[in-house]
Amino acid sequence: MEESQLDVDKVVHYWLTTAADDLTAAEHLFQSGDYTHALFFAHLYLEKVLKAQVVQVTGEHAPISHNLRYLAQKGGLELSAEQLAFLARVTECAIKTRYPDMELQFKRQCTQEFCATELKEIKEFGTWTEKMVTS
Repeated sequence: MEESQLDVDKVVHYWLTTAADDLTAAEHLFQSGDYTHALFFAHLYLEKVLKAQVVQVTGEHAPISHNLRYLAQKGGLELSAEQLAFLARVTECAIKTRYPDMELQFKRQCTQEFCATELKEIKEFGTWTEKMVTS
């Protein structure tokens, strides 16, 4: 039996729509003072935008991965060392939120100022990537 062809536009739309939902959740969590979870949902936002890029470029489903650097690579993005370090940092934040250490060091690091700065950078990178996906 022949596999049906992937509807790239539909899958890209799915990833971008659910990414927007996660960004909204991140903003709500930030407003309520839940900074670690705001960053977790911001990571999901970037992950899904990058998965839209992967689908757009490859015509295949995005891999099951939370590693933003890996997804950017699969999506054919040529990034600077600074951008790669940023994606590694955001991925690490998500891991630290999902699996906090016993001393909750990351939670203490997630001040309002820290989170606001990270969210700003995440939104900027996500917007840049979304423009490539939709152009």
